[in-house]
Amino acid sequence: MGNLILFLILAVIAIGSAIMMLFSRNAVHSALWLILNFATIAVFYIILNAPFLAMVQITVYAGAIMVLFLFVIMLLGTEQGSGVLATRRGQLWTAAGLGLVVLGSIGTALVRIGGSSVQAAAADTSPRVLAMILFENFTFPFEVTGILLLVAVVGLYVMSKQLRKG
Repeated sequence: MGNLILFLILAVIAIGSAIMMLFSRNAVHSALWLILNFATIAVFYIILNAPFLAMVQITVYAGAIMVLFLFVIMLLGTEQGSGVLATRRGQLWTAAGLGLVVLGSIGTALVRIGGSSVQAAAADTSPRVLAMILFENFTFPFEVTGILLLVAVVGLYVMSKQLRKG
C-alpha cells in the first residue's frame, strides 16, 4: 500500500511539473520544471529497483542535457517567450490530437503485453545487461541519436549567429 501512495504522489508531481513546463512563459523556468520532472522519473526508477537507471537519468538528462538546453536558451536570448497558449489554434489542436494518439497507442501496447512481461523486463537492470542490450541490439539508434543532438547544437549556433547579424 505504501508503494501505491508513493507512486500516486510522484505521479502528481511528474504530471504537474510537465504541465508547468508547458505553460511557463519563461524558457529558463520551463527548463527548471523539466529538471523536476526528470528527478521524479529517477525516483520512479529507484522504486522499480533500478538504481543505475536512476543515476543515469539524473546524470545524463537532468545534468548534461539540461545544461545544454540552458546554454542554448541563454545563447539565443529567448528567456521570455509567448508560451503555449499564444500559438496558433491549429497548432494547439494538432498537438492535442497527436498527444491523444500517443496516449492511445501506449494504452493499447500496455493492454496487449499485459503486466507479467513488463515485470519480467524490469527484473534485471544491472549495468552489464543494459550495456549488452544497448550495444548489441540498439547500436545504430544510439549513434543516430548522438548525431541528431550534434546537428541540433550546430544548427542552433548557426541560427544564433544569423540573429545577431540581422
